[in-house]
Amino acid sequence: MKAITLREAGGADALIMSEIEEPVLAPGEVLIRTQASGLNGADLLQRRGLYPPPKGASPLIGLEVSGTIEKMHLGADKSGFHIGDPVMALLSGGGYAEKVAIRHDQIMRVPRNIPLIEACGITEVFVTAYLELVILGHLQKGERLLIHAGASGVGTAAIQIAKNIGAEIWVTAGSDEKLGFCKELGAHHLINYKSESFAERILTDTDKRGVNCILDLVGASHFPANLEALALDGRILHVGLSGGTKTELDLRLLLAKRASLIGSTLRSRSYEEKAEIIKKFWAYAEQKFITGEFHPVIDKVFAAKDVKDAHLYMESQKNRGKILLKWS
Repeated sequence: MKAITLREAGGADALIMSEIEEPVLAPGEVLIRTQASGLNGADLLQRRGLYPPPKGASPLIGLEVSGTIEKMHLGADKSGFHIGDPVMALLSGGGYAEKVAIRHDQIMRVPRNIPLIEACGITEVFVTAYLELVILGHLQKGERLLIHAGASGVGTAAIQIAKNIGAEIWVTAGSDEKLGFCKELGAHHLINYKSESFAERILTDTDKRGVNCILDLVGASHFPANLEALALDGRILHVGLSGGTKTELDLRLLLAKRASLIGSTLRSRSYEEKAEIIKKFWAYAEQKFITGEFHPVIDKVFAAKDVKDAHLYMESQKNRGKILLKWS
């Protein structure tokens, strides 16, 4: 089968299309014929040699796919899924390939109203946003939420989930065009971080009360201002690192705010943990996708052979929502 491999760690030119062996199924696994693979920030880091896959995971890049079930091992046949079912899968690696082997409890059935290619834009970003805002962040109706990188894949999913919960939503982005897009999704307050201080703006908007929760998809560059913008007993949820990994921490302000800092990744969790998160997420979200309240936000679809262009496009930070690779 065809798969995208790395010649060596480095730039987008290191990505090459190769012929590799089809994965062999283990008990409880299904084989998915991939229709689309999703791009994520972690893919760029892994390509550069900065984010190795967890022990036992495929060395191939790629954390999510959509496609159809082609084979099932014993055990998976009792899962309720069947050969030919359209599914989307959460992976620890291996997504940049024509076929993927994954445990049946790491997949979700694609709703009939969502095209199979577009369904690939659901798994990683919506499950991550749900994990952060609902399971870890305990976001409540009426609370004030700041989402950094609001036009990113996780950002667009987080806006939809926060809107459903009934939170008041602030977002940051680097262009007025992206901010307008966030407003269409349901964001209430728009901040161009390149032209104004998001901390000052939030303190002005909230009469110096600050926001109860911050979903930070950027990292170190925003951390000092995050503490300023945070309300008493607020929570900061750290997911992304595009803005750097090291910063200074003012412990006095941290203590004064009685702040909670929560760092989290989805990829490194055990299959059992991810299975439980997926189960909870899909119980919460499936009907919302069927009714159209939730929807995947797709910016651009590249042919798999054009993966270099897709990575360069993602690095340009021009996208609004998900970037996908199409295999057929």
